[in-house]
This record gives sequence, C-alpha cells and structure tokens, in this order.
Amino acid sequence: MRIAYFKSSGLTLSYDHQHTAYAVWNGFLSSQVFRESALKCLELLEEKGIERWLADNRKMKAIRQADQHWFVENIMPRILQSNLRRMATLVSDDLFNKMAVEQMLKRAGHPDHLLLRDFQDEAEAVSWLMVSSPGQVMAQE
Repeated sequence: MRIAYFKSSGLTLSYDHQHTAYAVWNGFLSSQVFRESALKCLELLEEKGIERWLADNRKMKAIRQADQHWFVENIMPRILQSNLRRMATLVSDDLFNKMAVEQMLKRAGHPDHLLLRDFQDEAEAVSWLMVSSPGQVMAQE
C-alpha cells in the first residue's frame, strides 16, 4: 500500500513499507517548485531509508540548465550516499526532459551501488524494481 508523502502541482510523492518510493512528475516546473520538490524527494529518501525509486517522468517537461546544475551539485551527492540501490525511470514524452535527465546522470558519474534503468511501461518498471533483495550491490544494466 502506498502512503502519500507530498503533493504539489509538479510532484506527487509516495512510498510503501518495502522501502520503495514513487515520484510522479508533472509539467514544466519553475525553479522554486523544482528545487522544493527535489528536496522533498531527498527528505523522503533519507527519512524512510528508501532502497528503490520509481521516477515517473512521462508528463514532466524540460528542466532549466541552472536547475540541472543545482541538482547535480546539491542533490546527487546525497542520493549517492543514501540507501538507494535501484531506480526505474518512466521516460518523459518530452525530448528536452529526457535529454536533461540523461545529462544530470552523466554528470553525476557512475555509482557502482546504484542500478538505473529506463522503462516505457509502469508494470514492467515496478516488477524490475522488486527483483533483487535490498542492499545487494549492483551495477548499471
């Protein structure tokens, strides 16, 4: 069962008792909304010891360059130090968002303990997230 954690016009954030978080992004976010939302994601990640993450970016639009830089500098280091081990992304319909997300991940480097994978289908993504046991060391597929 998913438990609501945060909701705004740009993000609906929830989690379950299996240490899995679900972030559903929506639209074009102002810098203030994007940064507040990213901080809420980080807060949930650290507070609940999240090990699996589903990022539903299908309806998210482009991310400003300044916000991409801020995310890589301020959020990514803490994500990489967290318990997160698997992240499934439902890729945005917006080409500019897809490119922005790819650039942010590229700039962050390749973490050995975090497995990342893109999906088109939510059921497949959730199934993939639940495959391995938490805490297992993984490499990017």
